Amino acid sequence: MAEIKDPENTIILTLKDGEVVIELLADVAPKHTERMKELARAKAYDNVAFHRVIKGFMAQTGDVENGNMENNFNLRRAGTGGSDKPDLPAEFSKLPHDRGTLGAARSQNPNSANSQFFINFADNHFLNGQYTVYGRVISGMEHVDKIALGEPPASPDRMITVRVAADVA
Repeated sequence: MAEIKDPENTIILTLKDGEVVIELLADVAPKHTERMKELARAKAYDNVAFHRVIKGFMAQTGDVENGNMENNFNLRRAGTGGSDKPDLPAEFSKLPHDRGTLGAARSQNPNSANSQFFINFADNHFLNGQYTVYGRVISGMEHVDKIALGEPPASPDRMITVRVAADVA
């Protein structure tokens, strides 16, 4: 596992193949960082499906309303919901959407990000300046690369647990 420099702003995402360590960029996107930590601490991301996974592009997850595979899961609705928290304003920056970066998923409205996010499989610079970048995978990208493909996948993978590193004993 990668060296964790700031446990309060690091997420440990457990997938079927292992742990993914994500460094959150609180200095770049403080509201998105806080939302991810808030939902992780509430265990809202646990068992949430990767509902949109496109080879060579990205893996999208985080629909805590419709994507929990253990609680009223509806694969057709996964990706249409968020959390019970208000939408977030865009926090665009000059950071590029490189392989392993975390981007805030949203509707056409730039200020509609809520709980959903995606992890880029490749450098997707055509997204630069249009979607908030608020984290980067610092270890475990090989596990992200193994997430089942599909829109939606026939048999989706899930985030087993999502924790703030500072809270993990």
